[in-house]
Amino acid sequence: MTQTLVQLSPRARWGLGIPLALLSGLCMAQAPDTRGYLLDGAGAFVGSATPGQCWHNGAWTPALAVAPCDAVLMAAAPVVVPPAPAAEKPVAAAPVVVTPVLIPLPAQRLNFSADALFAFDKSVLSPTGMGMLDDLAKEVSGGTFDAIHVRGYTDRIGTAAYNQKLSLRRATVVSDYLVSKGVAAGSIDAYGEGESQPLTTLAECPGGKRTVLIECLRRDRRVEVDVQGTKAATR
Repeated sequence: MTQTLVQLSPRARWGLGIPLALLSGLCMAQAPDTRGYLLDGAGAFVGSATPGQCWHNGAWTPALAVAPCDAVLMAAAPVVVPPAPAAEKPVAAAPVVVTPVLIPLPAQRLNFSADALFAFDKSVLSPTGMGMLDDLAKEVSGGTFDAIHVRGYTDRIGTAAYNQKLSLRRATVVSDYLVSKGVAAGSIDAYGEGESQPLTTLAECPGGKRTVLIECLRRDRRVEVDVQGTKAATR
């Protein structure tokens, strides 16, 4: 058998080199990225008995999937998981504000027997009288008053001038005691009316024996407390 050596011209050799170079570049461009797979000594994929099943190495991620090992992954469209909505911050409940409400109080006139508050012809409070005024102070505590008027009255026994002074002393003692129990001093005043406004008549108590007259005139000896204003309440 005779071998023939064919000499190619430089132009021919150059023309053959173009497709060979293109073919070499095409093969290099189509070489799969095998970084995520186990390869044997020949550079082939190491796989299981099932065709197309390849073993991944520790660097494998879905982004490194290549055919034929992971053709299903390559064909599947990526699933975009939307981020979870941010949890809404709880809205703090508005604090409950309790607003004091001023409630008008009906005008009150409290009539205290002077014999219950004081001994006859005296202006020193008795224990019974203190207890009665304690109850009154509790009733009006916490209030805003336009006025608290304390008026003292006497019977007709004695001179008018003496009785006026006695009635004022008694009204002042009652007023001071209420202030000591929490009633605002600026809202209370005291007056002495003396014997000017009796509740009895001469026909009822014409005179006679002193002890009988004193008992008959009991209603005239009194202390009146007039209360007007408002008291705070909550709603």
